[in-house]
Amino acid sequence: MDKLINITEIMKLLPHRYPFILVDRVVELIEGDKIVALKNVTINEPFFRGHFPGNPIMPGVLIVEALAQAGGVLFAVSQPEDKRGGPVYFMGMDKVRFRKPVVPGDQLFLEVKILNIRLRAVKMSGVATVDAKCVAEAEFMAAFGG
Repeated sequence: MDKLINITEIMKLLPHRYPFILVDRVVELIEGDKIVALKNVTINEPFFRGHFPGNPIMPGVLIVEALAQAGGVLFAVSQPEDKRGGPVYFMGMDKVRFRKPVVPGDQLFLEVKILNIRLRAVKMSGVATVDAKCVAEAEFMAAFGG
């Protein structure tokens, strides 16, 4: 990949919007293979008001969602341009593990690799890191098309 994909381009590829878009930038991309994306975790995230007052921790389910969204960007850019923009639905997740808490001020790096693409589904694996240390990992599947 020659250029970074910024939030404006990401929003052309994903249907998510504030407060649920969880990918800020793509820093590495190999079409059809892998992506490394970035989520800047800030104290003004709406979920920190309730998770947890006085001890803000990013919910694990949102870390997995961020991995899935990075995977959605990877899948979208790996398709021919005329096939992009269709719905992609999260189907399932396996081997989910949470290793360390993610807190305000962290930069969450999301590395996702395509494991297998079938007729209407894709299987991916992802690792989320902060300061080069694994904070979460998962395998997940998504279906695409209408």
